[in-house]
Amino acid sequence: MKTRRLIAIALVGAGYAAHVQATDVDSLRTVNLQEVQVVSNRATAKTPVAYTNIGQAELKQVNFGQDIPYLLGMTPSTLTTSDAGAGIGYTTLRVRGTDGTRINVTVNGIPMNDAESHNLFWVNMPDFSSSVKDLQVQRGAGTSTNGAGAFGASVNMQTESAAPLPYAEFDGSYGSFNTHKETVKVGTGLLHNHWTFDARLSNIGTDGYIDRAAVDLNSYFLQGGYFADNTSVKLIAFAGKEKTYHAWNYATKEEMAKYGRRYNSCGEYTDDNGQVQYYADQTDNYLQKNYQLLFNHRFSTDWNLNLALHYTKGDGYYEEYKSGASFVAYSLKPFVADGTDVTKSDLVRRKMMDNKFGGGIFSIQYTAHRLSAILGGGLNQYRGNNFGRVIWVKNYVGALDPNHEYYRSRSRKTDGNIYLRANYDLTKTLSAYADLQYRHIGYTIDGSNDKYDWNKGAMRPLAVDEKFDFFNPKVGLNWDITPGQRAYASFSVAQKEPTRNNYTDGDPNAYPRSERLFDYEVGYSFANRWLTAGANFYYMDYHDQLVLTGALNEIGEPLTQNVPDSYRTGIELMLGVKPFKGFRWDINATWSRNRIKNFVEEVPVYDDSYNLVDTKVTVHKSTRIAFSPDFLLNNRFTYIYKGIEASLQSQFVGKQYMSNAEVEAQTLDKYFVSNLNVAYTFKPRKLVKSITVGLTVYNLFNEEYENNGWASSAYYGTQRSDDAGYAAQAGTNVLAHLSIRF
Repeated sequence: MKTRRLIAIALVGAGYAAHVQATDVDSLRTVNLQEVQVVSNRATAKTPVAYTNIGQAELKQVNFGQDIPYLLGMTPSTLTTSDAGAGIGYTTLRVRGTDGTRINVTVNGIPMNDAESHNLFWVNMPDFSSSVKDLQVQRGAGTSTNGAGAFGASVNMQTESAAPLPYAEFDGSYGSFNTHKETVKVGTGLLHNHWTFDARLSNIGTDGYIDRAAVDLNSYFLQGGYFADNTSVKLIAFAGKEKTYHAWNYATKEEMAKYGRRYNSCGEYTDDNGQVQYYADQTDNYLQKNYQLLFNHRFSTDWNLNLALHYTKGDGYYEEYKSGASFVAYSLKPFVADGTDVTKSDLVRRKMMDNKFGGGIFSIQYTAHRLSAILGGGLNQYRGNNFGRVIWVKNYVGALDPNHEYYRSRSRKTDGNIYLRANYDLTKTLSAYADLQYRHIGYTIDGSNDKYDWNKGAMRPLAVDEKFDFFNPKVGLNWDITPGQRAYASFSVAQKEPTRNNYTDGDPNAYPRSERLFDYEVGYSFANRWLTAGANFYYMDYHDQLVLTGALNEIGEPLTQNVPDSYRTGIELMLGVKPFKGFRWDINATWSRNRIKNFVEEVPVYDDSYNLVDTKVTVHKSTRIAFSPDFLLNNRFTYIYKGIEASLQSQFVGKQYMSNAEVEAQTLDKYFVSNLNVAYTFKPRKLVKSITVGLTVYNLFNEEYENNGWASSAYYGTQRSDDAGYAAQAGTNVLAHLSIRF
């Protein structure tokens, strides 16, 4: 039904587009749209940082329903993970071994990372790639930006430009695991020489490769724009609604051998007859609405002003069946049944969020003669409520509020920054770069944690009141050796505050420390008509880096800990060759070394009754950082001939340790995965501009692999146990796709 409604909307839009095109096309000949562009955090050809630009055409070639991290598969030093095993739902992006909490993401310069977790949950922005004009991935500290600090990379997305001509589009996909996507886009083109309106409506769903890992995603994107000679204004609204069955427990090798690779223990319980059942509503549910008002004014050829206001509202919860839960941990009273004190039972809980995030950003750009400078910054505030409710208890005796609340905390975070960035041409070929940023953060959390303190007999209190002041300078040189050759070098300082989970999941008696990065980058690139090549060397020296331990909290989020001294160093090589018309070969590789100096491993010790009695401490001189492979390779062959386009994309990922102690029983094996895409585009006459039909075969050679997991170690008496769970990924699967342009 949803698909039929979307197709109907597309056809109506197409008819309207054709009518407007026929009547207003002459007025477009003399109009040049002054587009809104907040590009102050973009690197340019003279910025001495490592970056990759990805345009709209390249995104369209792979945008068949998977989340944005999977569309960045050819970006150097990048790897992705998927809970459901097929790239839709809860997915993550890692760059140079750093996780998503250290990757700054902006849309039109506006910060998108959650203010507390520092993560961007891509599941809350379904099909956003269909409304992206282009994006830039900067590796390393990058340029100054708004929002959370970039400790491994930053991703800046620009939404679609206003279309001068009316249009309508339909994109649909269907394939393995009942995966489907329906997207409708329409636009009015330019109305009365000043106004444009665009809209997108999308639905994406899948049963998932992993058992019951179903995903249902709905989203929209709306924008209206006003354009004058030197001024433009855009109002943008986009939202995503998701319902995702939990798949974050992953499976041990023993469970995979017994139940199969698709085994999912989330929601599992045993009924009164001793039969294994699965709770049907073990789901994550979230609605996120985003609003942006963008203003651009060009005073002259030298001066340009960008202003933006934004507001994000998020509401959601996840529901979970808990077997044998202790009443006291949920503020429930024990009861007596048949003369026996009952202190535990199965229950269903909801962990809920209600948050607001808003603020403004600005940039003033000056470009003349030898100098290009930007003064920019932003002020944003986040307010959030986190609370939990027990909605059902098995066989409970006594009064039970149907929405019994057992914890609540309130958060407020104010984040302000200002930066001045400049490029100055020292000579015709040599330019100097400087970027100075000051950032202030005030962060408070009050209330109770969701964890019960058994020593104190109460929910663990939260009383975080932290302030951070960071000065982040960056300097560098860029040398345009010849029109096709470039070399650069830079040094950057980046600092970052801890996340909410660093406080709530860590030691309640010792707050986590902020992190500092000294980033050294040296690069070279060459380009001519048929060859592009580049090399980038980096050394990222961290102080108090919060590294992944490999363990997860109770909802599948990774745990971290500060380590005093650590580093990531490596070389990134890129090559693109066009030996003859229609054929292109792109390849990039990263060799890296990611180490913690003098890592202190702390492993809990339990007695025969599983009571914590001690902690065993082991000091390692140097260990690999978890989830940081030493070698990554991306390769793609592309051939285009008379409307036919075929591409073979492959990725090799080296062995990864899932804990920082280099335990061999807790590793992700190396893997090599290839995807084949074939499409044909033809152009009918009259109403339809083009039709593209295609087929993508993912994991072409049926590689059996896992790309994420967890690790946990403990001593039971004198015996050490090293456990691990693995996120199994789908074998060979296919997706057919259709695109119609009106």
